[in-house]
Amino acid sequence: MEPHRPNGTKELEVPTNVVIRQAVIDDAPDIVTFNLSLAKETEGKLLDAGVVGRGVDRALRDPSRCQYYLAEIAGRVTGQTMITREWSDWRDGWFWWIQSVYVHAEFRRCGVFRTLHTHIRREARRAPDVCGLRLYVHHDNERAIETYQRLGMIVTQYHLCEEAFGDRD
Repeated sequence: MEPHRPNGTKELEVPTNVVIRQAVIDDAPDIVTFNLSLAKETEGKLLDAGVVGRGVDRALRDPSRCQYYLAEIAGRVTGQTMITREWSDWRDGWFWWIQSVYVHAEFRRCGVFRTLHTHIRREARRAPDVCGLRLYVHHDNERAIETYQRLGMIVTQYHLCEEAFGDRD
């Protein structure tokens, strides 16, 4: 029996030619497109493309804010994730937060995120001041939660609380 795919296509084979690289300023249009799609697909939010564009531009021009990693297949950007850092005084080290995870629909369930995660995990383990990886996921996103658990992550006892300021959420 074929695995179910949302668009009705057959399960793609795991690509062996996924290339992971850090994003550069010329990647901004792809990142903006992915971020707009991510918000719409996961939370039903229609974000302002101008605001997202400015945010991505600032991030790409100032690596202290974050670092984007992109997955490519045959020169086409197929997925992304962003890493931000949080200092843990309890562990005397940095947690790398995996954020803005998006894989183009055509390439889902075929190893793109797994390849991104493996690359990021390897980089984090090489850095002596990184104590772990974290991410947050919408509580209804069972497929993503299952993916993260298969990669060795656990659902923790913590809930995320936030206070958004006006139109900046």
